[in-house]
Amino acid sequence: MKVRYLVALVSALCASVSWAREPFVVKDIRVEGIQRTEAGTVFSYLPVKVGDTLDDEKAAAAIKVLYATGFFKDVRLESEGGVLVVVVEERPAIAQISIIGAKEFEKDKLKEGLKQAGLAESRIFDRSTLEKAEQELKQQYISRGKYGVKITTTTTPLDRNRVGINFNVDEGKTAKIRKINIVGNKAFKEKDLLSAFVLRTPGLLTWFTKEDQYSKQKLSGDLESLRSYYLNRGYLEFSIESTQVSITPDMQDIYITVNITEGPQYKVSEIKLAGELLVPEEELRQLIKLASGDVFSRERLTESVKLISDRLGDDGYAFANVNASPQLDKEKQQVSFTFFIDPGRRVYVRRINITGNSRTRDEVIRRELRQFEGGWYSTSKINRSKTRVDRLNYFNAVNVETPAVPGTTDQVDMNVEVKEKPTGAVMFGAGYSNMEGLILSGSVAQDNIFGTGKLVNLMINTGRANKTYSLSYTDPYFTKDGVTAGFDIYKRVLNTSRLLSVMNFNTDTTGAGLRMGIPLNENDSILLGLGAENTKIELGPNSPQRNIDFVRKFGETTINIPATVSWRRDGRDSAIWTTSGTTQRVFAEVGLPGGDLTYYKVNYDLKWYYPVTDIFTLLLHGDVGYGDGYAGKDLPFFKNFFAGGNTTVRGYRVSSLGPRDENNRALGGNTRVVGNVEILFPMPGMRTDRTVRLSTFMDAGTVYGPDGARPQQEGLRYSAGIAVMWISPMGPLKVSVAQPINSQPGDNIQRFQFQFGQQF
Repeated sequence: MKVRYLVALVSALCASVSWAREPFVVKDIRVEGIQRTEAGTVFSYLPVKVGDTLDDEKAAAAIKVLYATGFFKDVRLESEGGVLVVVVEERPAIAQISIIGAKEFEKDKLKEGLKQAGLAESRIFDRSTLEKAEQELKQQYISRGKYGVKITTTTTPLDRNRVGINFNVDEGKTAKIRKINIVGNKAFKEKDLLSAFVLRTPGLLTWFTKEDQYSKQKLSGDLESLRSYYLNRGYLEFSIESTQVSITPDMQDIYITVNITEGPQYKVSEIKLAGELLVPEEELRQLIKLASGDVFSRERLTESVKLISDRLGDDGYAFANVNASPQLDKEKQQVSFTFFIDPGRRVYVRRINITGNSRTRDEVIRRELRQFEGGWYSTSKINRSKTRVDRLNYFNAVNVETPAVPGTTDQVDMNVEVKEKPTGAVMFGAGYSNMEGLILSGSVAQDNIFGTGKLVNLMINTGRANKTYSLSYTDPYFTKDGVTAGFDIYKRVLNTSRLLSVMNFNTDTTGAGLRMGIPLNENDSILLGLGAENTKIELGPNSPQRNIDFVRKFGETTINIPATVSWRRDGRDSAIWTTSGTTQRVFAEVGLPGGDLTYYKVNYDLKWYYPVTDIFTLLLHGDVGYGDGYAGKDLPFFKNFFAGGNTTVRGYRVSSLGPRDENNRALGGNTRVVGNVEILFPMPGMRTDRTVRLSTFMDAGTVYGPDGARPQQEGLRYSAGIAVMWISPMGPLKVSVAQPINSQPGDNIQRFQFQFGQQF
């Protein structure tokens, strides 16, 4: 642009010299030489109008202004009998841009980048802009590790003073990191230090994660991780002296060298507290995670500062300032800390603002909040509010901010921003085995009908063995105190002749029930239920004797009055992306006197999440169940526990484990034991994407029956494998591939299982 203005200025000066004639009054203005530009456009920029007196100064200014538009590469002013003639030569316009040879990027995205650099179709062609765009294009490839990229640019003149621009791209090969060297380390092995890096040399999955491609931003992050590694282990004087990144002449291999100075390891000698201690000192000291004699850790120091700040925040001091000041004793290699505490002014919440909920009503979110308008600010209540809104499972993301109210020192607003996700779902379940083929099921559910938070679920299972038709309704706030209420109406048809792994019998059950949930506290609740159901039983050929005896005793039709009671505790940090906390459930079902069946079943289910690192989460799951009859009656055989399948022990067919009859069909049992160990982690290269999660798992479980089992059927079955959970645009998808570890003759194997749903 500077060159353009210089040319315009020189041209204007030259024009001034060539114009050396008497000033005249402009009677008319005529434009010559334009092909695409409208004459009106020239008139709008021209600082001379009809009736003006044109002299040398105004002529030079007019030429300068027209040059500055960028539309023209030559401008002249002439006069013909009082008519000002503006003679221009237009710059060519860009008619088309083509990119050949680009594979690393989509061409539309490359064109968008060129547009940002000022080069786009229909714009005026400028050589300097083209060079700038070419450099921008090269930078895009260099950011992907293609340092050997070659870009050849050609311009082709077209009719009507237009040009076509062609970018011929030779991408070359992607440069890989061949070696990362750390120089100066003595306390730790290089491989241990490099484990904290994201960048790495080529490996098994780096073709997908691109972690073997150099990035300045990634290296900066890795250097900070290296610094944290040392500071968390007491090396307070650690420093990074220099970093060298070199590339081979063929632009294929990259070598990174990091020079460090470790310094000595420091231990904590003393912890002091100073400032305005509004909280008892004993309580504050319990929040400090460093103690005298400990090796210094920046991570624990930061955690201590946060815990003290949060504790003051619980009392309304939202802007408390906690500063840990170190005092180093280099001779003894010790460090002491003084925590200076300035609580500031006490703050209350003026207003709570909710945004992002286009479908969900405000009241559905507000009733989950534990921080109230007009109340003192409380860190724990705000965090608890976020967790409760998160657990509604209506949103992909929940963000809470507390900005200060402008012009005040003791007020904040609480802004709750949510990102809604589909809460209605048409679910399709599928399983596959080489004996039974594809099995399908489906349901229609709306967890947040009309944005009220109420749940309606219509399920239709059209599987070959199980057919279920049910309607459920739940109001999570039947009362203001959070008591839930709902009902279920259902019809279940089971044809085990379609399940080659289960004993042969058919049941047709029709029933209804009422439910009520009573919250005990923030995490615990009790659920009560009472129902009635009618079951018709049809035995197949070769049915086990105990089934035949049951039908003889109770008949082919039974009436049951099931009462249920359960206790649930939900202590997860998030229902969207769980990384810590537990869920527990104790469930009991009793067939009450007055019906034909008197029995009980008790089940305990536990899930425990533990964050191993910021990437990996350990999940331990246990499920134990037991049932029996009472009042002289047995547990009905169709109320037995079963195990096997994608919710219990993957790698084995659904309901196939445990005691079996002489035809190798599962009988089920009155005792079930299931355990799962999983490591959950993000998809490589997609750490910030909360819709995809991978896991490696090991499952164990079986069912024990009151009548025992043959030797080869006894004992736990184990399996191991991998699974992926993806909340896709079409709905949730769960896929697992498992390998049985100790299968026995007669076991029914099913290695691949998946479930898919479509959301609306």
